[in-house]
Amino acid sequence: MHKLIMRFGMIFLCLLLLASCGQAMSAGNLKKAGLLVPDTVNDQVWGTKGYKGMLKIQSHHNIEVYYKEGMNSQMVVERAVKEFDQKGVNIIFGHGNEYSEYFNKISNKYPHIHFVSFNGDAENSNTTSLNFEAYAMGFFGGMIAGHMTKTDTIGIIAAYEWQPEIEGFYEGANYENENVKVIIEYVGNWDDGTQAIQSLDRIFAKNADVIYPAGDGYNVPVIEKVKEKGHYAIGYISDQSDLGESAVLTSTIQHVDVLYELVAKKFNEGKLKSGNLSFDFQDDVITLGKFSPNVDKEYIELINAAIEKYKKTGRLPNE
Repeated sequence: MHKLIMRFGMIFLCLLLLASCGQAMSAGNLKKAGLLVPDTVNDQVWGTKGYKGMLKIQSHHNIEVYYKEGMNSQMVVERAVKEFDQKGVNIIFGHGNEYSEYFNKISNKYPHIHFVSFNGDAENSNTTSLNFEAYAMGFFGGMIAGHMTKTDTIGIIAAYEWQPEIEGFYEGANYENENVKVIIEYVGNWDDGTQAIQSLDRIFAKNADVIYPAGDGYNVPVIEKVKEKGHYAIGYISDQSDLGESAVLTSTIQHVDVLYELVAKKFNEGKLKSGNLSFDFQDDVITLGKFSPNVDKEYIELINAAIEKYKKTGRLPNE
């Protein structure tokens, strides 16, 4: 009988150990997470990165995660937040700068939920805005464009004037190539592919041979047309070398999925601050992508060394 009790005791202990392996890596504040995207998670760029970030959170913390698409007005966001709250979600990511305004208006109603958005201004104690310091990534992308242009003419198809990567790209191109001409066209939103292609045609007419499509909703069709013309492009947000290894010189990447996991970890540990937080190369959430074989190895080494110096000192090559 004693041996039988011992055997059952060992089995019970094993079951407890197995059960504990399925629990979150560390017990903390994080219970369930929710994601709101303005369009879709299937765009293969910005929305997809947010979705992958949620999958990382789910895997690392062993929690339930939820997402909702088409969350593009105050009314639908409030409805979604109420639903998430009923499910026990206690951190909500709004995947865009528009969510800062939405969350500032409703977050006081849900003090037990932390609201996270991008590139906005978080006003309340349970709101945080994540801001990519994109100037430097633009600068290094611009340097490569200035190095690789044969016509000394580069085109930028920007979504908005306020994008810091646009100024960075312009400054980087001029630092690298004092003879370069940079043409900038503004689409007025992230997704208007028709307008972006029209801008591309106008830029091509001015003899540009390196293009930076700085809008995640239209960069893919722009790069495809750049390839058809036999010109070069700098990818945006994701590593877009898979669109054409020869045509895509490199990409300016924002690792949103990595940042989501980092934020979830901080929240779980009770260390996530409210207000506006900034992230850059030093945080390993901004990088350059794979280089085209058309970029000479010596120059790649120069760029990589400049990035390492920037990570250590915060100083760009022109400083």
